[in-house]
Amino acid sequence: MLTKQQVEHVAKLARLDLSEEEKELYTKQLSKILDYIDQLNEVNTKGIEPMTQPIPTVNVMREDIVKKQFERQEVLSNAPHEEYGFFRVPKIGE
Repeated sequence: MLTKQQVEHVAKLARLDLSEEEKELYTKQLSKILDYIDQLNEVNTKGIEPMTQPIPTVNVMREDIVKKQFERQEVLSNAPHEEYGFFRVPKIGE
């Protein structure tokens, strides 16, 4: 069981200013959480491999291949509006 003093210590470390009611509430809630974790620690996991994903995953990245690069003027030739070598777009909201 977690004590009120332990909750006060954690609150101080986190720079939280808790009321007396909050301290009582968090003492009960955190104690329940820690009790549940104790239950999980009792589960026999011998022979179970640790996992990071619930389903197997594979690398889906493609090889990085350099392709033809376009010149700025060639790209901007398709722009409806161009200014100072950049695409000019309408201002969004204000």
